Amino acid sequence: MKSKNEKPDHGNNPSIQLEIIRNADGGSGNPSKDGQASTLFEPQRQQSYLTPSSSNGRSRDNSKNANIPAPEKKLTLFALRLAILEKSASGLGTLAFIWATVVLLGGFASALESQDFWIVTVILLIEGTRIFSRSHEIEWQHQSTSWSLASAGRYSFRAFISSSRFFGRAIKALFHSFSVFQSDNHRTREVTDDLQMGTPESQNCDIQNTNQRTWNYSDVPFLPYVGWVFLSRNVSNIFYWLQLISAAASAALSLMRLSQQDYRKNSGDTDTKNLKPALNIFYGMALAEALMFLVERAYWNWEIGYKMLLDKVCQKCALGPSGLISITRFFYDSYSRCIEGSIFDGLRMDLVSFSQELLDSGYRDEQLIGARILHKFVANDQFSSYTLRKIGTSTGVIERLIEILNWKNPVEEEIRRSAAEIVSKLAGKKQNAIRVAEIPGAIESISSLLYTGLHYDSRPHEIGHRFVVADQTDYEFSVFNLLGLKILKKLARDHDNCWKIGNARGLMPKIIDFTSTTENLLRNDLAPESQIKIVKRSLKLVKILVSTTGQTGKMLRKEISDIVFTVSNIREILQYGESHMVLQMLGIEILSNLAMDEDAREIIGSTGGVIRLLLSIFFMPRLTEKQNSVCTEAGEALTMLAFESKRNCNQIVMGPQVMERLVDSLNDLVLQVNSARILRNLCAYSGPECVSHLTGVTAAFPTVLEGIMNGKDKLLEVSLGLATQIFRLTTREEYAEKLERAGITDEDIANRLVQILRIYIYPEIKVPRIRRFLIELATWMMKPESKYIQIFKNLQADEAFRNVAETTSELESFNFFSGSVGVGKDNITLSSLIDTALTLME
Repeated sequence: MKSKNEKPDHGNNPSIQLEIIRNADGGSGNPSKDGQASTLFEPQRQQSYLTPSSSNGRSRDNSKNANIPAPEKKLTLFALRLAILEKSASGLGTLAFIWATVVLLGGFASALESQDFWIVTVILLIEGTRIFSRSHEIEWQHQSTSWSLASAGRYSFRAFISSSRFFGRAIKALFHSFSVFQSDNHRTREVTDDLQMGTPESQNCDIQNTNQRTWNYSDVPFLPYVGWVFLSRNVSNIFYWLQLISAAASAALSLMRLSQQDYRKNSGDTDTKNLKPALNIFYGMALAEALMFLVERAYWNWEIGYKMLLDKVCQKCALGPSGLISITRFFYDSYSRCIEGSIFDGLRMDLVSFSQELLDSGYRDEQLIGARILHKFVANDQFSSYTLRKIGTSTGVIERLIEILNWKNPVEEEIRRSAAEIVSKLAGKKQNAIRVAEIPGAIESISSLLYTGLHYDSRPHEIGHRFVVADQTDYEFSVFNLLGLKILKKLARDHDNCWKIGNARGLMPKIIDFTSTTENLLRNDLAPESQIKIVKRSLKLVKILVSTTGQTGKMLRKEISDIVFTVSNIREILQYGESHMVLQMLGIEILSNLAMDEDAREIIGSTGGVIRLLLSIFFMPRLTEKQNSVCTEAGEALTMLAFESKRNCNQIVMGPQVMERLVDSLNDLVLQVNSARILRNLCAYSGPECVSHLTGVTAAFPTVLEGIMNGKDKLLEVSLGLATQIFRLTTREEYAEKLERAGITDEDIANRLVQILRIYIYPEIKVPRIRRFLIELATWMMKPESKYIQIFKNLQADEAFRNVAETTSELESFNFFSGSVGVGKDNITLSSLIDTALTLME
């Protein structure tokens, strides 16, 4: 980047070059907004789509976290090892079953001793029972995770200790049965109480499904008159213990017979000479199968019960206490896939894909599990990048999330809130935001989050926005309102999405309604913080919309200014929001952008008190940087309102001591730039009835001369612009007298102007109108005075003028800008001004 005072090499290339300078305002003392230059009086190049994770620090963190292995990989590996043991045991059991039926019962049925016959039969029966129980336990474990934090499969040493209590209650319940329908409204969880962690969040992890038209799996009574013992949520416990008893019995019987070895009493029978090895092989396989199953169960309880594998993975995933449901369900799904298919099938699972599948389920329990996982992951720095990328590449998941935003059933509140949080995170990335907005009806679904209830409370600003829904229960909508505004704000960063938001039926008036405030809300220290956040977020959204460029921006500014509450709502913020300067800042920025349209300028000016409030803010005492920023923004708004608006200019000029205070503020480092802009517009566009009030601006002559001779950048630009108006209100005699009083000769000021032209040989984005103002001033000086013509000739100003003519740009033809789009074009082109100046010199 070149220095201002460095003369660039012309070469032979006459092409226009635009030098973008992004450092702080040189010498102007005008604080920049958000560390960047104003977007109204100089154009801005298109910025990259910023996201919360786009900062350097967060990017480094994400790249570092990309190498962190997913915590759930420990579970899938554990499921693989269990599946190997389970399939090995099942394989041995199958082989033993075939051996017993084909070799023993088929070949030696008559030769078997009565004891061995019945033992083999019992082992086959209990093994069949174990295989049956095992095959169905997976299914019940799979379902049981929808009901409690820990299911029958999660039996650790704590579960063994509590098992006696379980069977005691089972026996007791056989004699004291009660209908499941009587307990439906009081969902007691005796079995789960032994296994839950005792947190309020975990105790309320289930959604009440009493209004559903289908049965809850956990409440299905398989047998009448036996109470909760045979409810489906307890069947997996029965299957679990049945397997343990079967395996233990099989091992005991096999070990007993292997140790006794008394298989035949008649050792001389040649038909039974192979009986002993056949029985030993069978009992050996039965014992090995039972021991392998018991090893599997011991390994299961060691990892889950003693080493707390599920709890550790849940903690690393940061899913919270109720996340144990999700982790347990994921583990059973992975284990089930390893058992039912290839042992490697479970390794392909991850929590994100698993939660996406559950989110698409038709059951609220599963939807809640899926929504919770995705919500936690998108909010976690370690997992957010992968999760958002995974969701963003699945159109079906995005459509499902958008669909959930329309749900208004109170029992689905957490699912809806989680979906809204996820969509909010998705919208933070440009590519995902485009995909979200492309979903048909997406904007309408998001706008449903701005719903404010059926019956509005008559005192919203004293007790907060609370509404009464149909069942007369208090329902807080502010959370969804905030999320809806947040999503729309992120989507609005894309130009095309702004058009969609503006064309969504009834959405814009909703957004404007949220900017409504009262004195009670703004001046009450006990006012609900959520309401201030809603107002702030709605103002931010409106600001983004009104600052949109191109035809979309015109359409939005027209639509927003036509809503009768827009300006009046902002007026309330300006009037009573002295303790909420952020809200005032946003409101003033909205007015500044709206004022780019001629009709909107008149609407703002005709709204009583707005200009007066802006003036009072502009001149208010300042002690902090925040106050400086608000005053600066108020100055820009007044500048915009005074542009080509005779009515607004007259309101400002007629204000008490306004002209005197504006002239005095030219010496204020914070206000001087905008004061000069306001004074220039007042001089240029005020009506004839204000001429007597404008004469006071000549008192600024010495300050303006000082700005021209010693100022830089913006201060120099606005000083030249104001000088063109002040000099026109000054006679030649007054001009010469004040020039002499300031100790400046005609040659000095002419030389300074030519020097400025040689510094700014190309149009610059930071000061786009400096050369136009300079040539206007030089033309005014030369018109009636031949001595200035000779002075400029001696300084070879004609060469500098011709260089300007060769490097003119559309950039220099506009008074302000909406992004890179010029607004408020001058009637006289810069080329015409240069031709006039050259004609005078010739």
